[in-house]
Amino acid sequence: MSAAPRAVILDAEGPRLTEDERRLFAELDPWGFILFARNAETPDQLRALTDEMRSAVGRDAPIMIDQEGGRVQRLGPPHWRAWPAPLDHVVAAGRNAACAMRLRHRIIAAELRAVGIDMNCAPTLDIACDETHPFLRNRCFGTEPESVAEYGGAAAEGLLQGGVLPIMKHLPGHGRATQDSHADLPEIHASLDALRARDFAPFRALCDLPCAMTAHIVLPGGDGVPATLSPEAIRLIREEIGFGGLLMSDDLSMGAVPGSVAQKISGALAAGCDLALLCNASLADRRAAGEAAPPLSAMAEARAEAALALRQVPSAIDIRALEAELESLMQ
Repeated sequence: MSAAPRAVILDAEGPRLTEDERRLFAELDPWGFILFARNAETPDQLRALTDEMRSAVGRDAPIMIDQEGGRVQRLGPPHWRAWPAPLDHVVAAGRNAACAMRLRHRIIAAELRAVGIDMNCAPTLDIACDETHPFLRNRCFGTEPESVAEYGGAAAEGLLQGGVLPIMKHLPGHGRATQDSHADLPEIHASLDALRARDFAPFRALCDLPCAMTAHIVLPGGDGVPATLSPEAIRLIREEIGFGGLLMSDDLSMGAVPGSVAQKISGALAAGCDLALLCNASLADRRAAGEAAPPLSAMAEARAEAALALRQVPSAIDIRALEAELESLMQ
Protein backbone atom coordinates (compact mmCIF):
# COMPACT_ATOMS: atom_id res chain seq x y z
CA MET A 1 0.00 0.00 0.00
CA SER A 2 1.36 3.43 -0.94
CA ALA A 3 1.97 5.98 1.79
CA ALA A 4 -0.69 8.59 2.43
CA PRO A 5 0.04 12.07 1.08
CA ARG A 6 1.32 14.70 3.47
CA ALA A 7 -1.29 16.57 5.50
CA VAL A 8 -0.68 19.91 3.78
CA ILE A 9 -2.21 22.00 1.00
CA LEU A 10 0.13 24.21 -1.02
CA ASP A 11 -0.06 26.76 -3.84
CA ALA A 12 1.96 27.73 -6.92
CA GLU A 13 3.58 30.99 -7.89
CA GLY A 14 2.20 31.56 -11.38
CA PRO A 15 0.19 30.30 -14.35
CA ARG A 16 2.38 27.23 -14.91
CA LEU A 17 4.50 25.17 -12.56
CA THR A 18 8.19 25.94 -12.52
CA GLU A 19 10.64 23.06 -12.66
CA ASP A 20 11.48 23.69 -9.00
CA GLU A 21 7.80 23.52 -8.04
CA ARG A 22 7.26 20.35 -10.04
CA ARG A 23 10.20 18.66 -8.29
CA LEU A 24 9.09 19.92 -4.88
CA PHE A 25 5.53 18.65 -5.27
CA ALA A 26 6.73 15.29 -6.56
CA GLU A 27 9.04 14.96 -3.57
CA LEU A 28 6.66 16.18 -0.84
CA ASP A 29 3.35 14.82 -2.18
CA PRO A 30 1.00 17.40 -0.61
CA TRP A 31 -2.59 16.25 -0.20
CA GLY A 32 -3.90 19.02 -2.42
CA PHE A 33 -3.44 22.45 -3.94
CA ILE A 34 -5.05 25.87 -3.77
CA LEU A 35 -5.25 28.41 -6.60
CA PHE A 36 -5.32 32.22 -6.70
CA ALA A 37 -5.98 34.89 -9.32
CA ARG A 38 -2.27 34.93 -10.20
CA ASN A 39 -2.63 31.33 -11.39
CA ALA A 40 -5.47 32.03 -13.83
CA GLU A 41 -5.09 33.67 -17.25
CA THR A 42 -7.37 31.69 -19.56
CA PRO A 43 -9.45 28.52 -19.24
CA ASP A 44 -7.04 26.51 -21.39
CA GLN A 45 -4.03 27.70 -19.40
CA LEU A 46 -5.74 26.98 -16.09
CA ARG A 47 -6.76 23.50 -17.16
CA ALA A 48 -3.13 22.83 -18.13
CA LEU A 49 -1.97 24.03 -14.71
CA THR A 50 -4.37 21.79 -12.79
CA ASP A 51 -3.26 18.88 -14.97
CA GLU A 52 0.37 19.70 -14.16
CA MET A 53 -0.34 19.75 -10.44
CA ARG A 54 -1.97 16.34 -10.51
CA SER A 55 0.75 14.95 -12.74
CA ALA A 56 3.42 16.17 -10.29
CA VAL A 57 2.02 14.05 -7.46
CA GLY A 58 0.86 11.20 -9.69
CA ARG A 59 -2.78 11.08 -8.57
CA ASP A 60 -6.10 12.86 -8.82
CA ALA A 61 -5.22 15.36 -6.11
CA PRO A 62 -7.96 17.78 -5.01
CA ILE A 63 -7.56 21.37 -6.18
CA MET A 64 -9.41 24.18 -4.45
CA ILE A 65 -10.04 27.88 -4.85
CA ASP A 66 -11.87 30.73 -3.10
CA GLN A 67 -14.76 31.48 -5.42
CA GLU A 68 -17.27 33.11 -3.10
CA GLY A 69 -18.16 36.13 -5.24
CA GLY A 70 -17.64 39.80 -4.52
CA ARG A 71 -14.16 40.63 -3.21
CA VAL A 72 -13.25 36.98 -2.74
CA GLN A 73 -13.43 35.68 -6.28
CA ARG A 74 -10.22 34.37 -7.84
CA LEU A 75 -11.70 33.74 -11.29
CA GLY A 76 -13.38 36.68 -12.97
CA PRO A 77 -14.08 38.41 -16.27
CA PRO A 78 -13.46 38.19 -19.13
CA HIS A 79 -13.28 34.39 -18.97
CA TRP A 80 -15.46 33.72 -15.92
CA ARG A 81 -18.63 35.28 -14.54
CA ALA A 82 -18.55 38.11 -12.02
CA TRP A 83 -20.68 37.43 -8.96
CA PRO A 84 -21.99 39.85 -6.33
CA ALA A 85 -20.97 39.26 -2.74
CA PRO A 86 -23.12 36.55 -1.13
CA LEU A 87 -24.96 38.87 1.26
CA ASP A 88 -25.73 41.34 -1.53
CA HIS A 89 -27.08 38.53 -3.71
CA VAL A 90 -29.23 37.18 -0.87
CA VAL A 91 -30.73 40.62 -0.28
CA ALA A 92 -31.44 41.06 -4.00
CA ALA A 93 -33.16 37.67 -4.19
CA GLY A 94 -35.35 38.26 -1.14
CA ARG A 95 -37.79 35.41 -0.55
CA ASN A 96 -36.15 33.48 -3.41
CA ALA A 97 -32.71 33.53 -1.77
CA ALA A 98 -32.38 29.80 -1.12
CA CYS A 99 -33.20 28.85 -4.70
CA ALA A 100 -30.94 31.63 -5.99
CA MET A 101 -28.00 30.42 -3.91
CA ARG A 102 -28.45 26.87 -5.16
CA LEU A 103 -28.51 27.98 -8.79
CA ARG A 104 -25.63 30.43 -8.34
CA HIS A 105 -23.39 27.75 -6.88
CA ARG A 106 -24.39 25.15 -9.45
CA ILE A 107 -23.17 27.58 -12.14
CA ILE A 108 -20.00 28.32 -10.17
CA ALA A 109 -19.38 24.58 -9.89
CA ALA A 110 -19.68 24.17 -13.67
CA GLU A 111 -17.07 26.87 -14.25
CA LEU A 112 -14.70 25.33 -11.71
CA ARG A 113 -15.02 21.75 -12.95
CA ALA A 114 -14.36 22.91 -16.53
CA VAL A 115 -10.82 23.95 -15.52
CA GLY A 116 -10.04 21.04 -13.20
CA ILE A 117 -11.02 22.59 -9.85
CA ASP A 118 -13.06 20.31 -7.60
CA MET A 119 -13.20 22.08 -4.23
CA ASN A 120 -14.48 25.55 -3.35
CA CYS A 121 -13.74 27.38 -0.09
CA ALA A 122 -17.41 28.21 0.41
CA PRO A 123 -19.98 28.64 1.85
CA THR A 124 -19.10 31.13 4.59
CA LEU A 125 -21.41 30.27 7.50
CA ASP A 126 -20.32 33.07 9.83
CA ILE A 127 -23.24 35.22 10.99
CA ALA A 128 -23.02 38.90 10.09
CA CYS A 129 -23.71 41.31 12.93
CA ASP A 130 -23.13 44.98 13.78
CA GLU A 131 -19.52 44.41 14.83
CA THR A 132 -18.48 42.09 11.99
CA HIS A 133 -15.30 43.40 10.37
CA PRO A 134 -15.83 44.76 6.83
CA PHE A 135 -13.41 42.18 5.40
CA LEU A 136 -15.99 39.52 6.22
CA ARG A 137 -19.45 41.07 6.54
CA ASN A 138 -20.88 40.83 3.01
CA ARG A 139 -19.23 37.44 2.50
CA CYS A 140 -21.82 36.05 4.95
CA PHE A 141 -25.31 34.88 3.98
CA GLY A 142 -27.26 36.76 6.61
CA THR A 143 -27.66 38.04 10.14
CA GLU A 144 -29.70 35.18 11.63
CA PRO A 145 -28.57 31.59 12.26
CA GLU A 146 -31.58 30.06 10.50
CA SER A 147 -31.18 32.01 7.27
CA VAL A 148 -27.41 31.51 7.18
CA ALA A 149 -27.91 27.76 7.54
CA GLU A 150 -30.65 27.71 4.90
CA TYR A 151 -28.80 29.74 2.28
CA GLY A 152 -25.42 28.22 3.06
CA GLY A 153 -26.93 24.77 2.79
CA ALA A 154 -28.44 25.65 -0.59
CA ALA A 155 -25.04 26.91 -1.77
CA ALA A 156 -23.37 23.68 -0.66
CA GLU A 157 -26.06 21.66 -2.44
CA GLY A 158 -25.44 23.54 -5.69
CA LEU A 159 -21.70 22.90 -5.49
CA LEU A 160 -22.16 19.20 -4.74
CA GLN A 161 -24.60 18.83 -7.63
CA GLY A 162 -21.84 20.20 -9.84
CA GLY A 163 -19.22 17.78 -8.56
CA VAL A 164 -17.39 20.36 -6.43
CA LEU A 165 -16.80 19.81 -2.72
CA PRO A 166 -17.92 22.72 -0.51
CA ILE A 167 -15.63 23.78 2.33
CA MET A 168 -17.75 25.52 4.95
CA LYS A 169 -15.98 28.22 6.94
CA HIS A 170 -14.92 29.56 9.40
CA LEU A 171 -15.50 27.16 12.32
CA PRO A 172 -16.50 27.74 15.05
CA GLY A 173 -17.67 31.18 13.85
CA HIS A 174 -15.86 34.38 12.85
CA GLY A 175 -18.81 36.77 12.69
CA ARG A 176 -18.22 38.59 15.99
CA ALA A 177 -14.60 39.40 15.18
CA THR A 178 -13.83 43.10 14.94
CA GLN A 179 -10.37 42.60 13.43
CA ASP A 180 -9.15 41.21 10.12
CA SER A 181 -7.35 37.94 10.81
CA HIS A 182 -5.19 38.47 7.74
CA ALA A 183 -3.32 41.03 9.83
CA ASP A 184 -4.34 40.59 13.48
CA LEU A 185 -5.61 37.96 15.89
CA PRO A 186 -9.26 38.70 16.77
CA GLU A 187 -10.55 37.91 20.23
CA ILE A 188 -14.20 37.01 20.70
CA HIS A 189 -15.66 38.57 23.85
CA ALA A 190 -19.12 37.02 23.88
CA SER A 191 -19.65 34.14 26.29
CA LEU A 192 -19.38 30.55 25.15
CA ASP A 193 -23.07 30.12 25.96
CA ALA A 194 -23.89 32.97 23.59
CA LEU A 195 -21.72 31.41 20.89
CA ARG A 196 -23.36 28.03 21.39
CA ALA A 197 -26.80 29.57 21.02
CA ARG A 198 -26.04 31.62 17.92
CA ASP A 199 -22.64 31.41 16.23
CA PHE A 200 -22.30 27.62 16.30
CA ALA A 201 -25.84 27.07 15.03
CA PRO A 202 -25.32 27.21 11.22
CA PHE A 203 -22.34 24.88 11.47
CA ARG A 204 -24.27 22.51 13.69
CA ALA A 205 -27.15 22.49 11.19
CA LEU A 206 -24.75 21.61 8.34
CA CYS A 207 -22.32 19.44 10.28
CA ASP A 208 -22.76 16.61 7.77
CA LEU A 209 -21.02 18.56 5.00
CA PRO A 210 -17.80 16.85 3.89
CA CYS A 211 -15.21 19.59 4.51
CA ALA A 212 -14.68 22.60 6.74
CA MET A 213 -12.10 25.28 7.54
CA THR A 214 -11.13 26.74 10.89
CA ALA A 215 -11.22 30.37 12.05
CA HIS A 216 -8.18 32.27 13.29
CA ILE A 217 -9.94 33.64 16.36
CA VAL A 218 -9.44 33.41 20.12
CA LEU A 219 -12.49 32.02 21.89
CA PRO A 220 -13.55 33.29 25.34
CA GLY A 221 -12.30 31.50 28.43
CA GLY A 222 -10.05 29.18 26.44
CA ASP A 223 -6.33 28.71 26.05
CA GLY A 224 -5.68 32.10 24.45
CA VAL A 225 -4.40 30.80 21.11
CA PRO A 226 -6.05 30.90 17.66
CA ALA A 227 -8.77 28.29 17.26
CA THR A 228 -6.73 26.76 14.45
CA LEU A 229 -3.97 25.91 16.96
CA SER A 230 -6.25 25.19 19.91
CA PRO A 231 -7.12 21.63 20.96
CA GLU A 232 -9.97 23.11 23.02
CA ALA A 233 -11.46 24.83 19.98
CA ILE A 234 -11.07 21.74 17.80
CA ARG A 235 -12.82 19.72 20.51
CA LEU A 236 -15.73 22.19 20.37
CA ILE A 237 -15.88 21.77 16.60
CA ARG A 238 -15.86 17.98 16.80
CA GLU A 239 -17.94 17.34 19.90
CA GLU A 240 -20.30 20.29 20.40
CA ILE A 241 -20.86 21.36 16.82
CA GLY A 242 -20.64 17.73 15.75
CA PHE A 243 -18.56 18.14 12.61
CA GLY A 244 -17.09 14.78 11.68
CA GLY A 245 -15.75 15.58 8.22
CA LEU A 246 -12.40 16.70 6.85
CA LEU A 247 -11.14 19.72 8.80
CA MET A 248 -8.46 22.01 7.39
CA SER A 249 -6.85 25.10 8.80
CA ASP A 250 -7.39 28.51 7.33
CA ASP A 251 -4.31 29.96 5.65
CA LEU A 252 -1.43 29.70 8.11
CA SER A 253 0.46 32.55 6.46
CA MET A 254 -2.08 35.02 7.87
CA GLY A 255 -0.93 37.49 10.49
CA ALA A 256 -3.24 36.06 13.16
CA VAL A 257 -1.11 32.93 13.53
CA PRO A 258 2.25 33.24 15.33
CA GLY A 259 5.41 31.20 14.80
CA SER A 260 7.59 29.84 12.05
CA VAL A 261 6.11 27.96 9.12
CA ALA A 262 7.05 24.63 10.66
CA GLN A 263 5.59 25.65 14.02
CA LYS A 264 2.31 26.73 12.44
CA ILE A 265 1.95 23.53 10.43
CA SER A 266 2.83 21.30 13.36
CA GLY A 267 0.62 23.29 15.71
CA ALA A 268 -2.48 23.09 13.54
CA LEU A 269 -2.10 19.35 13.02
CA ALA A 270 -1.31 18.70 16.69
CA ALA A 271 -4.44 20.66 17.69
CA GLY A 272 -6.60 18.33 15.64
CA CYS A 273 -6.83 19.75 12.11
CA ASP A 274 -6.66 17.02 9.50
CA LEU A 275 -4.89 19.28 7.01
CA ALA A 276 -2.76 22.44 7.20
CA LEU A 277 -3.15 25.13 4.52
CA LEU A 278 -0.30 27.45 3.59
CA CYS A 279 -0.77 30.14 0.93
CA ASN A 280 1.26 32.88 -0.74
CA ALA A 281 4.52 31.32 0.41
CA SER A 282 8.01 31.24 -1.02
CA LEU A 283 9.37 27.99 -2.40
CA ALA A 284 11.50 27.64 0.75
CA ASP A 285 8.47 28.09 3.00
CA ARG A 286 6.46 25.60 0.98
CA ARG A 287 9.27 23.12 1.46
CA ALA A 288 9.34 23.83 5.19
CA ALA A 289 5.58 23.33 5.36
CA GLY A 290 5.73 20.04 3.49
CA GLU A 291 8.57 18.73 5.58
CA ALA A 292 6.76 19.67 8.80
CA ALA A 293 3.59 17.85 7.74
CA PRO A 294 3.50 14.09 8.28
CA PRO A 295 1.37 11.81 6.12
CA LEU A 296 -2.34 12.00 6.88
CA SER A 297 -3.31 10.08 9.98
CA ALA A 298 -5.49 7.02 9.48
CA MET A 299 -8.54 8.93 10.69
CA ALA A 300 -7.77 11.96 8.52
CA GLU A 301 -7.23 9.71 5.51
CA ALA A 302 -10.61 8.06 6.10
CA ARG A 303 -12.29 11.48 6.31
CA ALA A 304 -10.49 12.59 3.15
CA GLU A 305 -11.56 9.48 1.26
CA ALA A 306 -15.17 9.96 2.34
CA ALA A 307 -15.10 13.56 1.16
CA LEU A 308 -13.41 12.83 -2.15
CA ALA A 309 -15.92 10.10 -2.90
CA LEU A 310 -18.44 12.92 -3.38
CA ARG A 311 -16.47 14.40 -6.30
CA GLN A 312 -18.86 12.81 -8.72
CA VAL A 313 -19.02 13.67 -12.40
CA PRO A 314 -22.01 16.02 -12.66
CA SER A 315 -24.85 15.56 -15.07
CA ALA A 316 -25.02 17.86 -18.09
CA ILE A 317 -26.80 21.18 -17.60
CA ASP A 318 -27.99 24.06 -19.74
CA ILE A 319 -26.03 26.97 -18.31
CA ARG A 320 -28.03 29.60 -20.19
CA ALA A 321 -31.27 28.16 -18.86
CA LEU A 322 -29.92 28.21 -15.31
CA GLU A 323 -28.76 31.80 -15.73
CA ALA A 324 -32.18 32.82 -16.99
CA GLU A 325 -33.83 31.05 -14.07
CA LEU A 326 -31.50 32.76 -11.62
CA GLU A 327 -32.18 36.15 -13.15
CA SER A 328 -35.91 35.56 -12.87
CA LEU A 329 -35.56 35.12 -9.11
CA MET A 330 -34.13 38.59 -8.56
CA GLN A 331 -36.71 40.96 -7.10
